[in-house]
Amino acid sequence: MKNYIVFDLEWNQSPVGKEGTAPGLPFEIIEIGAVKLDENLKQVSEFRRLIRPVVYDQIHYMISEVIHMDMQELMEQGEDFTDAMEEFLEWCGEDYVFCTWGSMDLTELQRNMNYFFVENPFPRPLFYYDVQKLYSLLYRDGKEKHSLEQAVEEMGLRGDRAFHQALDDAYYTGCIMTAMDFEKVKVYQSIDYYRPPMNIEEEIYVEFPNYSKYVSRIFDTKEDAIADKRVTDMVCYRCHRMLRKKIRWFSVNQKFYFGLAICPQHGLMKGKIRMKKTDDGDVYVVKTQKLVSDEEAKLIYERKDEAARKRNERNKMRRHKK
Repeated sequence: MKNYIVFDLEWNQSPVGKEGTAPGLPFEIIEIGAVKLDENLKQVSEFRRLIRPVVYDQIHYMISEVIHMDMQELMEQGEDFTDAMEEFLEWCGEDYVFCTWGSMDLTELQRNMNYFFVENPFPRPLFYYDVQKLYSLLYRDGKEKHSLEQAVEEMGLRGDRAFHQALDDAYYTGCIMTAMDFEKVKVYQSIDYYRPPMNIEEEIYVEFPNYSKYVSRIFDTKEDAIADKRVTDMVCYRCHRMLRKKIRWFSVNQKFYFGLAICPQHGLMKGKIRMKKTDDGDVYVVKTQKLVSDEEAKLIYERKDEAARKRNERNKMRRHKK
């Protein structure tokens, strides 16, 4: 029987800014909170551990304004991160799927595991539920992001628990999962990108009801990535036909690329490529494809024209400076 592990983290960072940030650890976890939901989304267990910090021994002023604890409490009651993680993983059990509000917690959990040499037992690829995204799919446009507190208020779930404590935030996230029509959006699992594919065999391709997603292997540079045929091909996720491009891939800021293709059977398809970087500076691609209307296709043409205009302006400025 699969359980849902709904967890939340609180973390600290360098009190003096980027210059004091430890390489590989921008955020040090200081609290893990989680609730376990059974397959019927009923809460069956809770977990909470404070973590004794070893990298950042002062609370950043922005963190201190949000969390409800101080450094003395962490030093006196906190455990070593490695011990807390061992207990957390044991509590999770064997058959579970992670659920979080947003995508950052799962990334930072693994980043802390890597920094403190905790073996990562999670499967690759690692699928999870971003409850913030599911909430937006059900009650907004699927893109608009709401805070946990706002969602709780909108659903009338506010209780006597505070916010910005890991266990309480995990509890409220679990309450939202239970109250929403989870079955309606259950198919929309998210993919964790902390450990991107290392080779072609590990590359990820997933089809959802109204779009597809591809996660590439690692490349040395973005130029290498955009030159790869597997990255730039457009294939209909309905009939798996190789598509003819109406608009070849173009970039608006070297991080996002857009393209437009046409399927003889299903119509116009928009492609979007996001260039993403690993902690080591390597590059990988997340490509999504979605069927679009004529009006939506028109916006892509306009975006291409705007990108070309800005590129010409930049070229004129460079020539003028010479």
